[in-house]
Amino acid sequence: MPRPPHRGRRRTVRILVSIVAVLVLVLVGFLAWANTPMMGDRAAAIEVWTNPAVSITDEGDSVLLAPTGTPSGQGLVFIPGALVDPYAYLSKLAGAVEETGLTVVVTKPTLNLAFFDQRPLSTFTAHAPDVTSWYAGGHSLGGVRACQLASDPAVDGLILFGSYCANDLSGTDLRVLSIGGSDDGLSTPAKIDAARHLLPADATMVEIAGMNHAQFGDYGTQSGDNAPGISDDEARTKVTDALTAFLGSAG
Repeated sequence: MPRPPHRGRRRTVRILVSIVAVLVLVLVGFLAWANTPMMGDRAAAIEVWTNPAVSITDEGDSVLLAPTGTPSGQGLVFIPGALVDPYAYLSKLAGAVEETGLTVVVTKPTLNLAFFDQRPLSTFTAHAPDVTSWYAGGHSLGGVRACQLASDPAVDGLILFGSYCANDLSGTDLRVLSIGGSDDGLSTPAKIDAARHLLPADATMVEIAGMNHAQFGDYGTQSGDNAPGISDDEARTKVTDALTAFLGSAG
């Protein structure tokens, strides 16, 4: 005997309501996950705030680090790794600000994920109008996004922290610095090497012995990473040395 039409409609409605409920739960779960970033080490951030050689300004959409001394005219728009608080990078980047006069704009990505942030580079370079030479850069997935932004005409170079490109920049004249860690469990040396052909032939490749993935920032341990073989202070010094040598060699 055929089922009455109204019973079929009720069943269809129940199925649709169930699907919508599941989708809502997934969306709520995703938003909760995306809005729970890995926070920065408070002591490392405070050390930068108290450094008289570095000025820090929260610009709302980003954090601006500027030298209190003579600026070099070089600037870096730096994109955090996935779910990493922007302030977690202040300590690792401040050394180059102090040593070279570099200006750094650390972005605050949409939903703490670089790929959701489609704002143009000019959104962030506008905070430092006196900079005459801009680099795009980032850590981990933030570096992948920086590779995409490197096509912007305003970009002269690319700086990667524990990262590699997914798009081909090998035919460009960009100045490129790629810093990796020998103990990085996520952007491993093998992965960086496998993507090396996507960078210009004269890219500067630096591998810091004993450094892991999370040490490119200061936000504690990260799932899938290896234990570090060097201290955070030594990692900071090595990163600063690499940045200083690279920026100082700009012609």
